[in-house]
Amino acid sequence: MKGLTDIEGIRVGHASDFEGLTGCTAILCEQGAVGGIDVRGSATGSTEWDVLSPGHVTEKIHGVVLTGGSAFGLESVSGVRRHLESRGIGYKMPSAVVPLVAGAVIYDLGIGKPNARPTREMGEAAAAAATSEAVKEGAVGAGTGATLGKIFGMRQAMKSGLGTATVHLEGPYSGVVVSALAVVNALGDVRDPETGRIVAGARRSPTSKEFADSARQFKRGARAATARGENTTLVVVATNARLNKVAASKLAALAGIGMARSISPVWTTSDGDVIFALSTGAGQADLTALGVAAAEAVEQAVLRAARLAPTLGGVPGLAG
Repeated sequence: MKGLTDIEGIRVGHASDFEGLTGCTAILCEQGAVGGIDVRGSATGSTEWDVLSPGHVTEKIHGVVLTGGSAFGLESVSGVRRHLESRGIGYKMPSAVVPLVAGAVIYDLGIGKPNARPTREMGEAAAAAATSEAVKEGAVGAGTGATLGKIFGMRQAMKSGLGTATVHLEGPYSGVVVSALAVVNALGDVRDPETGRIVAGARRSPTSKEFADSARQFKRGARAATARGENTTLVVVATNARLNKVAASKLAALAGIGMARSISPVWTTSDGDVIFALSTGAGQADLTALGVAAAEAVEQAVLRAARLAPTLGGVPGLAG
């Protein structure tokens, strides 16, 4: 399994600052992809989302950028756009080529160096590094500074990162594939949907290995120690099935079920959770079947983001 690059026409590249603990991830669809979006969180940071609207005149986009650095990190999106332009990729206008690149941010300024933010040059580097090979996972790219389980603040949180997974449809839909890539920077905990057990999350104390169970703590009256806007899970789902913009946005919404199964709590007023959907192929499958597969892929990607994250910046991770 290569992850998101299992989808033909998708290339992924990272740029990581392991000293400042931030980075960005460029997801390129150079031949163009029909895009959709579903916004579940209340603290988003973004650019060029309107090009994904069914009411927007353009039919396809050429990339999605996931980045750290909060609003400052949106500068990296212009770097990806600049890279695509240099290669003649984008809408051919009378006077120029204009790539359409959507972007979204996580807040990672509370780990590493708060003045370290992804730049235009980092965006260009991520785009230049994009490949159709297996996607690198863990604390890399936009997941470099990701953390989770922050109800009691960073001292009791855990390290997270970036994960990706693929689900293959079967029977009459054989050959149709849905993949997901997730950057998990959640307020809540990550749970295994099969067992219901917490995999990574808020700990009872800064030195404890026992989980506090964030959802239970909220029900008991606890209030998040982190400010609104410091948490966000970003997801990109992609398929080789043919979709229009309306169907792509519905796929993004159905993929969100996977977030709800694997992150607890999710879509809070302190999170900026967003799901992008991309369609690059001509395969045929029922949208409900695609949604089931997308939810499964998101679950697996979220779990991998938590399990593959190493200890960084003094925040413990499951990968040691």
